[in-house]
Amino acid sequence: MTSSSIYPCGRFARRRFLHQVGAGFFGTAIGAVLAADGGNSVPRITPRARSVIFLFMCGGVSHLDTFDPKGNGMAGKLINAVGFGDNMAEMMRPVIPCHRTFTPCGKSGIPVSDWFPHVGSVMDEIAVVRSMYCHETNHFPAVVEMATGHRDRLLEHPTLGSWVSFALGNENQNLPTFVNLGRPSSAVQLSGGYLGATVSATPFQPGEVPIPNLKPPKNTSAADRERQMQLLSAMNEEFRRDYAIHSAIAARTRSYELAARMQACAPEAVDFSNEPESIRQQYGVGGADTDDFGKRLLLARRLVERGVRFIQVCHAGNGGNGAWDAHDDMGSHAPLCRQTDRPIAGLISDLKQRGLLDTTLVVWTSEFGRTPWSQNTTGRDHNPKGFTSWLAGGGVRGGTIWGRTDDVGYRAVQDKVYINDLQATIICQLGLDPKQMEIEISGRPVRLVEEGSEPIRGILA
Repeated sequence: MTSSSIYPCGRFARRRFLHQVGAGFFGTAIGAVLAADGGNSVPRITPRARSVIFLFMCGGVSHLDTFDPKGNGMAGKLINAVGFGDNMAEMMRPVIPCHRTFTPCGKSGIPVSDWFPHVGSVMDEIAVVRSMYCHETNHFPAVVEMATGHRDRLLEHPTLGSWVSFALGNENQNLPTFVNLGRPSSAVQLSGGYLGATVSATPFQPGEVPIPNLKPPKNTSAADRERQMQLLSAMNEEFRRDYAIHSAIAARTRSYELAARMQACAPEAVDFSNEPESIRQQYGVGGADTDDFGKRLLLARRLVERGVRFIQVCHAGNGGNGAWDAHDDMGSHAPLCRQTDRPIAGLISDLKQRGLLDTTLVVWTSEFGRTPWSQNTTGRDHNPKGFTSWLAGGGVRGGTIWGRTDDVGYRAVQDKVYINDLQATIICQLGLDPKQMEIEISGRPVRLVEEGSEPIRGILA
């Protein structure tokens, strides 16, 4: 693919372009699919997963207090934190104790913190990757690195969900390929980047209005709506004739038509009225702590059932860096764990009961982990050198642990997994060859994952 197919406007005046595109019946905020016929000509391999539910915990979860126990044998002792941030000088820091209790869970006996008792009940479905690392120490660049697999900002790189949308297209003609639930840490997590706005995330939310400004006003009659749709169809047909050579513009027109179809389909997808009370309780819907996140995950399952390929669910993205950013006190993790523990376990159990877990890859991660030391408090600092992500379903071998960090949980030291390796794993399970996920921009090949990155074969069934 060449740059002209990504930026096809040529001599087309920018002001006129924005006027024409903005003249559609719906605003440009609706994400869509680049092609309704199954995506672009990207080489395929045998898929193990049909959909991905990507759970992103905003702010940096402490692996040491959740899924990577180290005990307290080193508590109070000084360790050399050389390499932390950009400082390569010797830097001695005292290890602070962990106050959590870890219990072996399931037949696999994987230890899980008392902050995640419900997730512990499904650990035999989960592969825990304890050797994750990234390069960025601060939140915004680390989120960009996790979302796109790239650190450089010379190009506006698309997020992983946009690559999936670009490569595979949509399975349900009435719903988008890439959906986001919850407030992200950064708009980059929703962006189609150089692949275009048509593969960016469509923001969904539980409730009567799944997408703002999508539902017609209540005083609009069926006859009025029919006339509006006929006018829209005529305008789109004229638009196609005028700009038939501009593939991206035609794709944007299709996104408006998708929005029209979603008026009927999306409200049904978010309607929980036919869900049994037992299922609602399983997700924590109605619970004081779990209602909001539980509704998001229940909606994610319903979208998977309807063929949505990539559902990104963000938690605690409010407050700039994200609420998981526990500098002052590790106790701030406690309410966040309560909000997510039951819903996550409910999602995995529900998917398995419905026969969907085999074809749905669930991924849990954060932008980085947290350090063994504090900043003169009872909290922990940012740690990109070693942290934990985990995966379940979609051809993943549950009940396994991959890699490890050092004795205090500072650095990944065995079977290290970079963000690109995690992305390659997700892409591979969807039936795409990560080595072929490449596009050309101004004569320069740009890849989703860097050279040398590989799927985490040790956790795949």
